[in-house]
Amino acid sequence: MRTVYLVTAFLVVAAISILGFRGALFTSPPFEVFPDELFPGMKRQPKPKPQGPSAFFADGRADRLPPPGTVPHSQPLRDDDALYLGKNPDGSWVRGFPAAIAVDASLLERGRDRYTIYCSPCHGAVGDGNGVTKRYGMGATPSYHDDRLRQMAEGEIFNVITNGKAPVFNMSPYADKLDPGDRWAVVAYVRALQRAQMGTVDDVPAEHRQELGIK
Repeated sequence: MRTVYLVTAFLVVAAISILGFRGALFTSPPFEVFPDELFPGMKRQPKPKPQGPSAFFADGRADRLPPPGTVPHSQPLRDDDALYLGKNPDGSWVRGFPAAIAVDASLLERGRDRYTIYCSPCHGAVGDGNGVTKRYGMGATPSYHDDRLRQMAEGEIFNVITNGKAPVFNMSPYADKLDPGDRWAVVAYVRALQRAQMGTVDDVPAEHRQELGIK
């Protein structure tokens, strides 16, 4: 029984030691298990701190703008504006698809898969804006079959997927969920949905018309 009391007392003291002084102000520096003198420069080395002052720079700020052309170390250099921004060298939107994107059946299948997951809840399975979210009050989702969106450049559609369209259409950006290749795959599938709604008998090859009962 005595052991139980001792263990309980130890736990209470430990809890108070760890939690009881959170937020308290102390006038003396904290105890250092490994004093800085043993490892010079590890704790109090001279270095700029985020949003801190600096006497080294003329403006007195430690924060500096990155040099032009700086890219995150975790990402490759993205020097293809058509592929990564949907823009031509003159800043206009790309029409068609970048040279790095092969528009084939596998791209459309990938686009269908990503579209079903991320786009169809709002835009609907056929892109008419009648997704499941419309049942819960979201009535401003546009239809891909409007002339405005049929005529929109592929690069601009890519940009909307990348950066969203809030607050007008309240569409969030999807750059954190879809890499550039997947975004172009979704663009290709959107074009396929639009083409499917505009298809005519003349679009069916002659050798396949009998399969549809067309003479």
